[in-house]
Amino acid sequence: MSPPLLRSRWVEFPEGVEELPANSLAPGFAAAGVCAGIKRSGKEDVGLLLCRSPQPASAAFFTANAAAAAPVMVSRKRCALERLRAVVVNSGCANAATGQPGVADAEAMQAKGAAVLGLAVEEVAVCSTGTIGDRLPLPKVLAGIEEAARSLGGDAATFQRAIETTDAFPKQVAVACQLEGRQVVVTAQCKGAGMISPRFATMLCFLETDAAIEPALFSELVGRAVERSFGRISVDGQLSTNDTVVAIASGASGVVVAAGSPAAERFSSLLDAVLLQLALLVVKDGEGSKRIGRVVVEAESGGEAEAVARAVANSPLVKAALYGGDPNWGRILQAAGQALAGSGERPISVAIEGVEVCRAGEAVAVPQPGLEEAVSGEEVEYLVRVGEGNGGYAELYFSDLSHTYVTINAEYRT
Repeated sequence: MSPPLLRSRWVEFPEGVEELPANSLAPGFAAAGVCAGIKRSGKEDVGLLLCRSPQPASAAFFTANAAAAAPVMVSRKRCALERLRAVVVNSGCANAATGQPGVADAEAMQAKGAAVLGLAVEEVAVCSTGTIGDRLPLPKVLAGIEEAARSLGGDAATFQRAIETTDAFPKQVAVACQLEGRQVVVTAQCKGAGMISPRFATMLCFLETDAAIEPALFSELVGRAVERSFGRISVDGQLSTNDTVVAIASGASGVVVAAGSPAAERFSSLLDAVLLQLALLVVKDGEGSKRIGRVVVEAESGGEAEAVARAVANSPLVKAALYGGDPNWGRILQAAGQALAGSGERPISVAIEGVEVCRAGEAVAVPQPGLEEAVSGEEVEYLVRVGEGNGGYAELYFSDLSHTYVTINAEYRT
């Protein structure tokens, strides 16, 4: 069952944005997902996304993992990333650590997608997600691609299911806003729940819009939104082999988004909100997550701030305390100090939900019931300041560490 759009205090949609049915696709797009027999669950596991416009603009971003999966390598090497018209995707098998045979399988998926959609190979990106180290059951995948091509339509529900693995709920956004006095639609589908780290996640994200925009500007705006969203989340500090974001603009609305225009500024804000919305849904899922944390760090340099933020967000002690609603700020102080090891003694201050609990390394007396109430909600914010904190800034959104997370990842292959 799909949850209502996450109403996070950390997501700011532009004024006047209208929420559309979650399964909507922007005008100019069609999608489908089918059951090809890859997943043991019997759920959809092969999907197609098609832009019907002959001259769309697109942008694509991939994992920074040095052990990138075959579909990532193929998409990077063989695709015209600014003029993509389609994506072929499977779940249930990551096609990672599969060597040259895995690359050949990814190329076969790409070629089949191009053939059934009547496109050039370089117009089709390929994505996979699932267990690392297994070869694709290629005959099943290719048959699934053919079936999906016959099922294309304007509803993204089956496509969304086809990209999911351990997701507890769908992660979709569909919104409309006014640009230049006319409506522009942005829709997106995402998957991800574990193996999530800053610089994306075990994550696939597909975004569609009917805006008309030049590829270079579209890539700039989407790239900025990716960094502000998927680049700022962590569930377990693990950087996946398969992370991919693909965004395509069909131009079907006829609304031109030009560089430097008010429309571009508003459109950029909309992209920021949509992708942060999806990123927080990934963190909210977190394979059993109960709460979302946000750590804001002010330090003497950007590098210091980033190191402290990651240390706090990925600390199993901090994450376990977040799950339990335990205001144990000593764990935050410890993680921050660990990130700065070797730099000498540093005055570190900590606040939880605006309540100062540690000032320059010394505890501040705060009534315990007040702290417990502060960390009992679904969203908890921490502020860490190193010294005067006037030289660098970083923020990360992170999930807690739950019993369910351990269970899922202890039994993932079995």
